[in-house]
Amino acid sequence: MWTTDCPGALKAICLVPLWLLLILDCGTVGGEVPPHYWETPYSQPYFDNSSRREVTATVGQAALLHCRVRNLGDRAVSWIRKRDLHILTVGILTYTNDQRFQSLHSEGSDEWTLRISSPQPRDSGTYECQVSTEPKISQGFRLNVVVSRAKILGNAELFIKSGSDINLTCLAMQSPVPPSFIYWYKGKRVMNYSQRGGINVITERSTRTSKLLIAKATPADSGNYTCSPSSSDAASVVVHVINGEHPAAMQHGNSSASCLRPLSATSVPFVLATWMSMTVASVAWNSNLNGNWKWSPDWRWHWNPKWNWSNLAAGLVGLWSWS
Repeated sequence: MWTTDCPGALKAICLVPLWLLLILDCGTVGGEVPPHYWETPYSQPYFDNSSRREVTATVGQAALLHCRVRNLGDRAVSWIRKRDLHILTVGILTYTNDQRFQSLHSEGSDEWTLRISSPQPRDSGTYECQVSTEPKISQGFRLNVVVSRAKILGNAELFIKSGSDINLTCLAMQSPVPPSFIYWYKGKRVMNYSQRGGINVITERSTRTSKLLIAKATPADSGNYTCSPSSSDAASVVVHVINGEHPAAMQHGNSSASCLRPLSATSVPFVLATWMSMTVASVAWNSNLNGNWKWSPDWRWHWNPKWNWSNLAAGLVGLWSWS
């Protein structure tokens, strides 16, 4: 409009607004931007709170802490151990002699991950993901390192009658994630793929359980059986397959049966029990309800005795119960 609508004599004057606009526009785009121009809340780094802030890992299994930072720009991300304020990593560089700590980051990604190889219970605690803004901003992550152990239900030693079924159940205790696999061993031989008929292994990863079933067991099936989950310490049980009957106490692994054996005549419990029993019998023999205690000059208490059959019987009962 500035060139076609103006008369020839006024074209120079009409072009002035166009040049003025171009100068103003160039000054805005090509000129220096005031420092506060970009300082808006949306241009500053901030944390994506979708990350898990509390992580549980098992001993020996790598632990991963994921920190997501938006609008990072040219700032750096550091990982700091809270208990001693030790700088572990800056960017992708490790700043500790403990090489188990490593920062993982993919180019163009908002995620900065602290990886701890072979964590131990002492590594439990709070770790901070820190961004080098002014002032610095940080986000804390809690790591719990637990010892995961397998457990076979029942006693550590089992007695099975020949011809019966062996039924063993294993649990992967305190495992934060379901194990990738659970293997059963007899000695060093894997039972999951045994060629012997009648063996069945049922594993449920969601419940962290595995069952070993051996039908119609024979004495040849006796041995040490081990349950070994992928992410837990193994557990073992000794199985005895016997012919004929067996004492009930051993069938159920009843350790209390040993408490029922008679005391040896030379054992300390027997001597003490005998002494106390004789004391009770002596008091019963020399006492009745009408007796009374008397003090003598030789610093001893004496009982004024009267004969009583019932007290003698009570003393004999005490002697029998203690022995």
